[in-house]
Amino acid sequence: MKPILQLYRGYANEQELIVMGHVFKKGYDYDFQKKSFKNATSIVNLFQVKTIKNFDVYLKYGDSIIHTKTLDDGYFNFCIPLEKEFGFGWIEYEVSIQNANQTISSTGSFIRPHKGNLGIISDIDDTFLVSHTNNFFKKIYILLFRNVNKRKIFKDVVPHYQALSSAGRNNNDEQNAFFYISSSEWNLYRFIVKFTKIHQLPRAVILLKDIKTGLADFFMSGRGDHNHKFEKIRHVLEFYPNLKYVLLGDDSQDDPVLYERICKIFPVTIKAVYIRQTGQNQKETTRSILKNLENLEVSVCYFKDSSEAIMHSKSIGLIL
Repeated sequence: MKPILQLYRGYANEQELIVMGHVFKKGYDYDFQKKSFKNATSIVNLFQVKTIKNFDVYLKYGDSIIHTKTLDDGYFNFCIPLEKEFGFGWIEYEVSIQNANQTISSTGSFIRPHKGNLGIISDIDDTFLVSHTNNFFKKIYILLFRNVNKRKIFKDVVPHYQALSSAGRNNNDEQNAFFYISSSEWNLYRFIVKFTKIHQLPRAVILLKDIKTGLADFFMSGRGDHNHKFEKIRHVLEFYPNLKYVLLGDDSQDDPVLYERICKIFPVTIKAVYIRQTGQNQKETTRSILKNLENLEVSVCYFKDSSEAIMHSKSIGLIL
């Protein structure tokens, strides 16, 4: 059976390049048709992929070919020192694998942020993608029977995110670095990419949870321990230490707690924290956390509608 190579968006700073992906023994493309039951079949199939461990993977880097092998879950991650100066913005890279006498190649992209002072990190579910995380059965129903073309985005998210992307930039070709970091699994990567393209959200590095390979895992999608989000956010802040960051999340799960931990560890790095209210009323625990962050001189906004977040961003001079 012909192996399948899946690449994800990577990222680089002045010293290091990180690109990653999976190698599958069996994989499924997400079916973007509008029929509900075909969408359900596609989603279920995404959680029945079969990965290949210890498989040879090759990254083309300049005039060199760098070799590594996949981990036990079929995941590979090239972390290599940069030996030459790249440009800025989104840059293409190429990875290949061998199947018998055939070479299978795929081209991905990585970002080297333009010089500036702002990075944006956003959650996905119930932060910009309406997911009903608090209602397990509704969440599963929508994931199964609402095709990506029918999934909803919160009103005014797009103008807010686009304004954050261009904040402090005079050149339309230069954008601030965006990261979507979520407890969704790598299984849903193509779905997320398609959704963000449909709604013209800023192009972003997407960092997700370990891939799942069984049907039972589907029902636990996005649930369980969220500490991986904390580790990935911490990694981004350490990778780009000279940026000031805006964190966007919601109060449906652990975003306020995770963001508070981040702010305590990086007391001069976080510029603002935005938390979407997902229920009828604000949560007292979230309000308490945000009040504590204000004491750390982090600007906070606990909002129901993104129009409130836009007004707040303007009031603190984050966007025009």
